[in-house]
Amino acid sequence: MTAANEAPKQEAENQSPGEEKQREVLLVAHTGVHENLGMAAEAASQLHEGGINVRVMATADPAPVARHEILGRFPRFGHTREAAQGVEMVLVLGGDGTFLRAADIAHSADVPVLGINMGHIGFLAEWEQESLAEAIERVIAHDYRVEDRMTLSITVRDMDGRVLGTGWALNECSVENLNRQGVLDSILEVDERPVSSFGCDGVLVSTPTGSTAYAFSAGGPVLWPELDAILVVPSNAHTLFSRPLVVSPNSSVAVETNPETSPATAVMDGFRQIHMPPGARVEIRRGPQSVRWVRLDQAPFTDRLVHKFRLPITGWRGPRH
Repeated sequence: MTAANEAPKQEAENQSPGEEKQREVLLVAHTGVHENLGMAAEAASQLHEGGINVRVMATADPAPVARHEILGRFPRFGHTREAAQGVEMVLVLGGDGTFLRAADIAHSADVPVLGINMGHIGFLAEWEQESLAEAIERVIAHDYRVEDRMTLSITVRDMDGRVLGTGWALNECSVENLNRQGVLDSILEVDERPVSSFGCDGVLVSTPTGSTAYAFSAGGPVLWPELDAILVVPSNAHTLFSRPLVVSPNSSVAVETNPETSPATAVMDGFRQIHMPPGARVEIRRGPQSVRWVRLDQAPFTDRLVHKFRLPITGWRGPRH
């Protein structure tokens, strides 16, 4: 982080009582796509002209951002908590993978996150790229609201109960077998009571937000995001009872692996991992801190579901009043 990145923090410390704080946004884009760089530059310029300071996240390869004619002028940060410290929101331009990585930063700093889809389905994004300019205007005008999305808290323990690692997830925690030539012998537990043991490729534990992601591909149901619940979906289980379970948001879910089976891994949101040696146990509960989700309109989740999955609705007449 350069010295220029320290300015927002110093200004906040020197701020006089009653003085309005300078607004600032962290801009996160999938910079591996050339078109995204151009859209990010447009967004940064529009925010700057609207009186909002801009930070730009440059992660895996910072070179495209650093040498960009417009983006290179703004302070650059890596994937650290400090990147979003003190900003008004994190603005994400990209697909669901980019959004989840940006949400990790927003969650650590407890600031809202807004996604504009630049990918394919982009289920986590609020709007599409053709509406980017309008979305920026809404941000400049403070014309948006923030809602909370449920998260998961994850703890992995070894056979003796020692903590091997902790983490969190917005979408899901996926317990996956590392040996692709065999199955993972596991026992599913809910509220400290055993439910069933089976061989499987893994077990998915998801939030309602994540029910349209990996859990959906594994055969789980779609849960409306307003619902408080935890979804459990066995992945390719070799058992007669392998149906998804929807349990209370106050429940605890655990997956234990057989000490004689192969090692596994607990994958959170597709990119954070905790290694699980044979006999390890992953414990999952509702997270103590939500993700603060920026909303720009009042469109119901049903409309989003139909649009993103391109569901056929021909012939619908609607209610008769």
